[in-house]
Amino acid sequence: MSPPLIVTATLPPDLYSWATQLRSEHYPAERNFLKAHVTLFHALPPFVESEAREVLARLAAHTPPVPARLERVMNLGGGTALSLSSPALLDLRDEIAERFTGLLTEQDSHAPRLHITVQNKVTNAEAKALQQWLAARMEPQAFTFRGLELHRYLGGPWEALGKWPFRGHGTGR
Repeated sequence: MSPPLIVTATLPPDLYSWATQLRSEHYPAERNFLKAHVTLFHALPPFVESEAREVLARLAAHTPPVPARLERVMNLGGGTALSLSSPALLDLRDEIAERFTGLLTEQDSHAPRLHITVQNKVTNAEAKALQQWLAARMEPQAFTFRGLELHRYLGGPWEALGKWPFRGHGTGR
């Protein structure tokens, strides 16, 4: 069976760099195949690749950069994430989900808690230590998502399949 497709939202360069640096410092090296990312869909079926490309390209062409906010440090149990909020991104995600109704996994059938994972599969003590350290240094801040991306899951690493920047001017989708 072909590997599933993953849809992510493109972070601005400064937040992407900072979060990727945190991942490289705190994510277990043997499992850290990825850079910072915000997952919108974890497993679209591979046979919708052409349709997914078309949907993402169309939406990105008519969508302006999407406002968002870095909110706080998030406890993942054995890991740490940066919690994000973006009602507009969740609305856009709902449009994509509607297009693929009946094809979504249980996990992808529900709106995600938007976040950037910077640490996972560590002891609770390691996670709590990073959360306390980050909470003392992180300030909530506004930013904008820059686009949408499509990837193929390769059992750890991902294959980049396409990137569509938001180019709209708020004129509707």
